[in-house]
Amino acid sequence: LLSRCRGLIETLAADGVAATWADFAAPLADGFEQLSRAWGIVGHVHSVNDVPAWRDAYNQMLPEVSRFYAEVGQNLQLFAKYKAIAEGSEFATLSSAQQRVVEHEVRDFRLAGAELPAASKPRFQAISEELAQLAARFSENLLDATNAFSELVTDANELAGLPDDVRQAAREAAERDGASGWKFTLHMPSYLPVMQYADSRRLRAAMYRAYATRAAEFGPAELDNTPLIRRLLELRREEAQLLGYGSFAEVSLVPKMAESVPQILAFLRDLATRARPFAERDVADLRDFASRELGLQPMEAWDVAYVSEKLLQARYAFSEQEVKQYFTEERVLSGLFSAIETLFDVRLRPDEAPVWHEDVRFFRIENPAGELVGQFYLDLYARETKRGGAWMDEAIGRRRLRL
Repeated sequence: LLSRCRGLIETLAADGVAATWADFAAPLADGFEQLSRAWGIVGHVHSVNDVPAWRDAYNQMLPEVSRFYAEVGQNLQLFAKYKAIAEGSEFATLSSAQQRVVEHEVRDFRLAGAELPAASKPRFQAISEELAQLAARFSENLLDATNAFSELVTDANELAGLPDDVRQAAREAAERDGASGWKFTLHMPSYLPVMQYADSRRLRAAMYRAYATRAAEFGPAELDNTPLIRRLLELRREEAQLLGYGSFAEVSLVPKMAESVPQILAFLRDLATRARPFAERDVADLRDFASRELGLQPMEAWDVAYVSEKLLQARYAFSEQEVKQYFTEERVLSGLFSAIETLFDVRLRPDEAPVWHEDVRFFRIENPAGELVGQFYLDLYARETKRGGAWMDEAIGRRRLRL
């Protein structure tokens, strides 16, 4: 795919190809679609099924793919043709979507260093490649650090307050490791119930400290993201300076609606000033309840979720655990699918496709005539090979290609 895209660039960058939407911009975008789609899928699976073989393959290809896109961003012939479209008479005849595409391409070429002096371009490209590798390693370290910690509880008294389903899951996790007791991890289905319901302050503190210090200097050196963060900041600053900006924050704002860094800081400071009195009142309320009703003095960070849950129960007779029984997985999915079908006049049906894990499900979307509109994977559960936050992505977008 990379070779094919490079061949397409050579063809479309030639002087004989007119700088028009039909002759240049559309064929280039369509030609890059397969590479973008393929690498997007690779990246998504890297997030949701980060097994060693896939991680190695991803990291092996990452520099080459990063290098390709850096080369494209600095290709003056492509940049010149996009500028010619933007400045030419045809631009006024393009649709608003096409005009937007051209404007964004011109902007992105500038942000990719297309207008840099020739002597600076190799360094800019090297920065782009290193940033991509550092970002991947940062995420991998965080996942590995999350998986590296577990708290094995052998005293049943420390389970007080925990819901039965959480206890059962912890028991099964310990049994899978060949251990007796209850195993708790930093993955959300295990971590959050402990912080919210466990009466054991020791257990909450241990879990909180482990979660708050993942991939930090307190753990294994090979998983410490501190030097990566420092290097990322250094490279982003250098990248911004090469592009003529005062900081990376200014670079990041170029494609966004906010106008300037001072404007954003002023907004955040104003928001903080307005919100702080309410936050302080809520914290004082929690501290008073923790001291008066629970004997927790002082209230620590690992007590906040627990105290909040107890306060909800005492003041409003509300418990998420009680409500949860009415929102089982199948009931929630049934309601969600029903809402989608009603709003969009479609039908969702189970379907079959290759999956990256046995828990993953696949569905098809049909119109009233039974014709295929789209398909999607549903991957609901946390696991050791899945990063937190890998919630949604697209494999094939709603796009028409000229074949």
